[in-house]
Amino acid sequence: MVAPHAPHISNDPPDIAARKKALRLRCVAALRARNVRLDHGIVRRLEALLHPGAGPIACVWPLAHEVDLRPLCHTLAQAGANVVLPQTPPRGAPLVFRQWVPTSTMLAGRFGTHYPDGPIMEPRIVLVPLLGFDRTGNRLGYGGGYYDRTLAALPHAASIGYAPSTQEVAQLPCGPHDKPLSCIVTEKEVIRFG
Repeated sequence: MVAPHAPHISNDPPDIAARKKALRLRCVAALRARNVRLDHGIVRRLEALLHPGAGPIACVWPLAHEVDLRPLCHTLAQAGANVVLPQTPPRGAPLVFRQWVPTSTMLAGRFGTHYPDGPIMEPRIVLVPLLGFDRTGNRLGYGGGYYDRTLAALPHAASIGYAPSTQEVAQLPCGPHDKPLSCIVTEKEVIRFG
């Protein structure tokens, strides 16, 4: 995941920014309190959904409290997929994706993240970690805007959010830069949009 400890950077109107901030606190607490054994179901649903020949697939190297996609990275790589992982650039820029293979050296990145020492590649599919989501495809991230900028820079890439079902909220406030996801994967289901 990207920028969990970065201060909230928002172009949202103040009322939306305040509502998102309150929801972030609730969603982070729910994520940390979840039954992590259920995360296996998220990985299995993602494995069934993703096709190795679809082009580079952007996964995420997890932080301690996040859904661990490392088993998915290995499964995809063994199936012949190009797996890429994000490198967090300075604020205001979209993520940079670097190719990962099981023997990649992982380098320390910003905000406690790690990324592979590999060539830069543009993903066709971007897996997006979520703090919260709703049934219209809206997502709540950590507030740094990295995925918003990245998805805007990759308009033809499929954006697949993933999170435990405990992260669902009735309705997320949306700002002017928020873009709905293509689908969201939980341990219970795949929710498709558009």
